[in-house]
Amino acid sequence: MCGICGQISFCRNLNDYTEYFYNMQNKLISRGPDQHGEYFSPDAVLMHRRLAVIDIDRGRQPMTYAVGDEVFTICYNGELYNTLEIRNRLESRGYNFFSHSDTEVVLKAYCEYREECVELLNGIFAFGVWEHSSKQLFLARDRMGVKPLFYSQTESGLVFASEIKALLEHPEINAQMDINSLAEIMLIGPGRTPGCGVFKGINEIKPACCAVFDQSGLNITQYWNLTAQEHTDDFETTVEKVHFLVTDSIKRQLVSDVPLGTFLSGGLDSSIISSVADSIYKENGKTLHTFSVDYEDNDKYFKESKFQPNSDSGFIEVMKDYLESKHHRLVIGTEELKDALFFAVDARDLPGMADVDSSMLLLCKFIKEHVTVALSGECADEIFGGYPWYRDKTIRMIDGFPWAQSTAYRHSFLKDEFASQINAEEYVYSRYKETVESTPKFDGIGEEESRMAEMMKLNTDWFMQTLLDRKDRMSMYSSLEVRVPFCDHRIVEYLFNVPWKMKDHNNSEKGLLRCAMKDYLPDEVLWRKKSPYPKTHNPAYRNAVSSLLRDIIADDSSPLLQFVKKDELEKLLQTEKSQPWYGQLMTTPQTIAYFIQFNYWLSKYNVIFR
Repeated sequence: MCGICGQISFCRNLNDYTEYFYNMQNKLISRGPDQHGEYFSPDAVLMHRRLAVIDIDRGRQPMTYAVGDEVFTICYNGELYNTLEIRNRLESRGYNFFSHSDTEVVLKAYCEYREECVELLNGIFAFGVWEHSSKQLFLARDRMGVKPLFYSQTESGLVFASEIKALLEHPEINAQMDINSLAEIMLIGPGRTPGCGVFKGINEIKPACCAVFDQSGLNITQYWNLTAQEHTDDFETTVEKVHFLVTDSIKRQLVSDVPLGTFLSGGLDSSIISSVADSIYKENGKTLHTFSVDYEDNDKYFKESKFQPNSDSGFIEVMKDYLESKHHRLVIGTEELKDALFFAVDARDLPGMADVDSSMLLLCKFIKEHVTVALSGECADEIFGGYPWYRDKTIRMIDGFPWAQSTAYRHSFLKDEFASQINAEEYVYSRYKETVESTPKFDGIGEEESRMAEMMKLNTDWFMQTLLDRKDRMSMYSSLEVRVPFCDHRIVEYLFNVPWKMKDHNNSEKGLLRCAMKDYLPDEVLWRKKSPYPKTHNPAYRNAVSSLLRDIIADDSSPLLQFVKKDELEKLLQTEKSQPWYGQLMTTPQTIAYFIQFNYWLSKYNVIFR
């Protein structure tokens, strides 16, 4: 993967400000440690940092191509999984290629099809193309939002970057927050309203959207959306299509000119990916490298719960032996996990999922010691209906975000002068309602199927985006490229219309996926009850983060105390109740850690409230 940034200006000579752009580029070095490239002109600057994965020698960027009198320059972050098909199509239309990089394919597809090129692309991407003669910048982001793309409109023009930290290096963009920023952090976080960058004046191109910036301004359009139609395939045909789509996506995403491995938690999703990858590796006489994470003394302190009925370690051993993979296991200590909370904020540029983020950051750092590319099982639960809120009829019929039924609790932490400015229930509910009302539905859809369509739209637009943010920032912090095969838009399109009774086949979480992929897994893993991403159960972790928060409370200069009530933080430290903050994984210890991250973010980024 890569990092991109730049600016378009029609009122200043950008050649006079090269220092700023190099500062922006340097902030993205972890996204692209292998190569860097720059394009400078008076009205356009495109900067690139490259993590070389495909065609290492000839895929350098920014890349420029001329067609007649037209000249185009691209800076691209991503990976295309149908490169060969598009390349063949372009060759039939007279284009020649000097490399095997997907960057060249995307650039020439834009030359041929302009904005419509994005409809051809199967992959994860964020890119910009500058048209020299028309002085127009085209920006685009992949359908599922796997790759990030932030922007800010300043007095001098449009500034864009893969990460917020790069934008903040621009002299016209400051680390500011307003009352909406505070509402995002306290009521929505670690999620974000789609398109919102939390910092005042910073926005994000939404998934499946593209934008054109020229002298008339910025125009953003959506180029893809889910469509509703009655599912006519019988169960056997549906199983066959799911089997093809999942295996085809995994196979496409194994292409790499650098070492590649897979995450392996012992759960259904990562085990499927690892097994398909392993079968292909064995055909080619290669051994697959797999990776897992655990926590110090977790076996000692693990307690079975409704959401986490068993630990992963035994199932990882089953899969390791089944695959005969070269397995690597990371065990994280409490102090290491606590310290990584701060690095996770540096990576995300925002308070995040607490130790759920920091453990992923440490795992990705560990994986990078062995491979440069890894495949992960994210997003299967959103698409196949694996979360508890899909299957529990009581929870799924609640009118609101099913993973965040804590608005009043969150609002209670705010100091009165800020709480009075935010209608908390309305702020959260309006976002929920807008998403539900935008859900495509076909005529005659039943009540249950209507709600399940809404649930999938809510999950793909919101919860999945938080996990994709996490995966991208935590992995790229260590220059590890992570691919997510279940995010293939073809799978999402097909599954959106599959009836719930098929997805929940045999009254089992992701029953359809289990049936479709049964030949790839041993039975004990195939029919294992869903368990979420592993977290520490060691009471030493809560003690460690509680100590940090006590220090923050004791220091009157702590920036957190500008916004949050001391007495509510003290109550939080004393409570024995497991109060959810966000989903299954963020309860009281993670809420404590979230406030630590919030305080660190305010201090590290010198955030000013205005």
